[in-house]
Amino acid sequence: MLQAGALAQARPTPGPYLGFDRNEYPADQNLNTLRHTFAFTGYWLNNPPGENHNTWTGHRQKLAAAGFGFLVLFNGRLYAELKSVPHATALGEADAREAASVARRESFPARTIIFLDQEQGGRMLPEQKAYIYAWVDEVNAAGFGAGIYCSGIPAKDDHDIVTAEDIRQSAGGRDIAYFVTNDACPPSPGCTFPKPPLSPAVGGISFADVWQFAQSPKRKDVAAGCPANYHPDGNCYPPGTAPAMGLHVDVDTATSADPSRGMPH
Repeated sequence: MLQAGALAQARPTPGPYLGFDRNEYPADQNLNTLRHTFAFTGYWLNNPPGENHNTWTGHRQKLAAAGFGFLVLFNGRLYAELKSVPHATALGEADAREAASVARRESFPARTIIFLDQEQGGRMLPEQKAYIYAWVDEVNAAGFGAGIYCSGIPAKDDHDIVTAEDIRQSAGGRDIAYFVTNDACPPSPGCTFPKPPLSPAVGGISFADVWQFAQSPKRKDVAAGCPANYHPDGNCYPPGTAPAMGLHVDVDTATSADPSRGMPH
């Protein structure tokens, strides 16, 4: 039986926890520096938005050895690609099978949560919902968990609509983890690394598992009211790094040090 002191050591440190995500793998030599600030990292399974290659492939073991938890990401489809509800459903199922296949190849354990990157905000149209929920169902059927990255900001054309809430309300009871972005100040503190980290719920979505509160580069239309804590070039650089290194990041906070449950068992 564990003694009281040993039991306290066995319990995980209470959250929240800071993490980062970025399109480019930060290079092995920078992992220890980043680990001083961040508990977890984003990890792309396919090409990140706007990219024609994926530099994260094959780096899971190095990140795990450095002590990082994971926020596993899969870049989803834009509305223009969906065409119709049947086509969107088929694409969602196919993309989910690809996400699961890559996750296995990257040695992520069963039930790892994969977050579908939904870049477009506002009210989700029928084709978008068909794609999202087909993806969610197929990922779950493949033995993984389903999550989604989406906006937590009221839509410009209809302030009653927040994408995260719209997706959740139409999900039909599906078990989905939510990685929500809201880099407007407030509620965001801008490019900063608060200790202790803020709760994801501070971002305005009470059910968020992860909140992205700073983006690189700073979005002028959304984050114009943020403090002057971004670098003059508009990016957010973590402590211990020089802008010349190019290690700009998006900054996240989560209820878990391993939001995707992707650490080795």
